[in-house]
Amino acid sequence: MPELVPLAEVVRSGFVESVHFGSAVALAPDGTVAVARGAVGAPVLPRSSAKPFQALACLLSGADLSGPGLAIAAGSHTGQDFHVRLVADILAGAGLGFEALGCPEDWPEDEATRHMLIRAGLTASRERMNCSGKHAAMLAASVASGWETASYLDADHPLQRRVRAVTEELSGERAAHVAVDGCGAPLFGLSLTGLARAVRALVVAEPGTAPRAVADAMREHPEYVGGTGHVNTSLMRALPGAVAKGGAEGVLVVALATGHAAAVKVIDGSPRATSAIALAALRAAGGDVAGAAGFATVPVLGGGRPVGEIHALEEK
Repeated sequence: MPELVPLAEVVRSGFVESVHFGSAVALAPDGTVAVARGAVGAPVLPRSSAKPFQALACLLSGADLSGPGLAIAAGSHTGQDFHVRLVADILAGAGLGFEALGCPEDWPEDEATRHMLIRAGLTASRERMNCSGKHAAMLAASVASGWETASYLDADHPLQRRVRAVTEELSGERAAHVAVDGCGAPLFGLSLTGLARAVRALVVAEPGTAPRAVADAMREHPEYVGGTGHVNTSLMRALPGAVAKGGAEGVLVVALATGHAAAVKVIDGSPRATSAIALAALRAAGGDVAGAAGFATVPVLGGGRPVGEIHALEEK
């Protein structure tokens, strides 16, 4: 286990109840490391924080994606009806239907939508799974490039080889490990520093380029990156020009329009403090995150009322 540091604490009624350990890095506008806490050079699995890079690979492979379609390819949507309609449109453009999706069946993350489906007697489905936008984009890219669609999730498929190449180019490092993500897609391990470099590269790319198109789509259509009430969507709206993408097991990347960027990994896998930690790292690096002050703490409830908070710990 690499050396980790305390990044956030949970305070209930004045008592420190829990502490989240992990690593966090923040980059200055010129791309140099401004803040490094913990094992920022050790590899992590970026999980869904890698989706913007996967979306870029799909775009470079010929997928007809722009605006909301490109945003949902880079996002983890909450399974609402407007998300599902867009996934259907992306697939239809490639001559495919929901049955082509290789992601597992799941219930939507949006609670109201989930309850609606249950009341209607419906079941979990592939199109409601939060990764279905990415999978639809991968299928569209495969069709556009004339590649086989049945094997699009194999690590040696041409599309996945392009995903790896794009990820390595943006991060400036070779993939440290190849894994299978929860949705079944290949996943390439990076250091936190490499992960921060990769998301920063999208934001600072020249207008009119494919990397910049991914960043712009996410910033202009944050409701397709997450959904109603989703923290990534809300955080991007609070910080105009920022890109934010969380991943399972306590991973989050945030890049500001100024070129500041942060990557966080909480080792216990909990995401509840990742936004607060990332904002603290960006602030320490000189980034302006005042607009997201409401994300700097998370309420701790007792009897339905706030009795404490979760907050980031500053470096001592």
